[in-house]
Amino acid sequence: MSEYISESTDFKNSVGIVKTEFFHFADSPDELVLSNGFRLGPIDVAYETYGNLSEKKDNAILIFHALSGDAHAAGFNSADEKKPGWWDIMIGPSKPIDTDRYFVICANVIGGCKGSTGPSSINPQTGAPYGISFPIISVKDMVAVQKKLIDYLGIEKLHCIIGGSMGGMQALQWLVSYPKTAKGAMIIATSPKHTAQEIAFNTVGRYSIITDPNWNNGNYYGKSLPKTGLSVARMIGHITYLSEEAMTRKFGRKTIENKTGREEFGQLADFTKEFEVESYLQYQSESFIKRFDANSYLYITKAIDNFDASDGYTGLSEALKEVEAKCFVLSFTSDWLYPKEQSLKIVRALKINGIDTSYANLESAFGHDAFLIDDERLKKIFAGFLCSIK
Repeated sequence: MSEYISESTDFKNSVGIVKTEFFHFADSPDELVLSNGFRLGPIDVAYETYGNLSEKKDNAILIFHALSGDAHAAGFNSADEKKPGWWDIMIGPSKPIDTDRYFVICANVIGGCKGSTGPSSINPQTGAPYGISFPIISVKDMVAVQKKLIDYLGIEKLHCIIGGSMGGMQALQWLVSYPKTAKGAMIIATSPKHTAQEIAFNTVGRYSIITDPNWNNGNYYGKSLPKTGLSVARMIGHITYLSEEAMTRKFGRKTIENKTGREEFGQLADFTKEFEVESYLQYQSESFIKRFDANSYLYITKAIDNFDASDGYTGLSEALKEVEAKCFVLSFTSDWLYPKEQSLKIVRALKINGIDTSYANLESAFGHDAFLIDDERLKKIFAGFLCSIK
């Protein structure tokens, strides 16, 4: 997730002030059985809703967030909040995901740190934060928990499921796990499974965290946080979300005014903030470590590295053979993290099964984060597809 979010508290065409709600389940002895056989409970799920659920409960849209996202997808949690939810450009009255028509739901994934049960949550058996005693979770588990939430809300069939990046993986897993529960699906800038290169980027990020002296084997709560490790992990990840063209346009080789790498003759060289891009990455990382938990970063990146939509099947086409949803798959020309070839694997698997599927590789200079940009073309695509679902 990038910095492409409005910073003004503008209530025009906004869902306004929204309250984060919580769904509680899986109390002992009815813990959730995870895909690896471990049991987890109790579980809290932080979620937000926008718009009104129709009497027939047939207008619900489930939004899946990306790695560093959360349940706060639109509107403001208070009148003092400077930034709206992470997808406010798309969700609201008269916006592409129109809350005058649709009931929109977004939940924080388990393993996260923004209200849903994760490593920083209190383990009821010890009275202390789980840390790395929290069980390994999968994208399949994330989706299973959200299905529990949808059942709790009394929704039998969703109008559409929508997700980009890790959210796209969740949308894809939903189609595999619950193929008859959505009329439409938008799968954006994602992959059916990670390549070695994608795993490698996440590996370096995780290694930077676990080698931080403050990580303390995950037991850092109430102590000094592993800020340096998480900061480096965020910088690495953020680079993969952008494109060379976007970074060249924004920064080029521009240096910070009066910075040469050495303040004055005779002093030690400054290796940190000579170029503007260096300052930018440090700003992004400093913002990130204030709102995200290092252990959650470990668990979530491991979940997406382990993700394989065809797991348990002979291939992706078999995994998707029961899908009833009308599907739209979207990639971006400058996305080198999840290039179009990975989206096309999803498209082929859907089409082999005769599933009504559309695909677009949208021209964009903004890299992987292009789906978060205020782009009129993207808005028209979203609105048009949602209206086409019958």
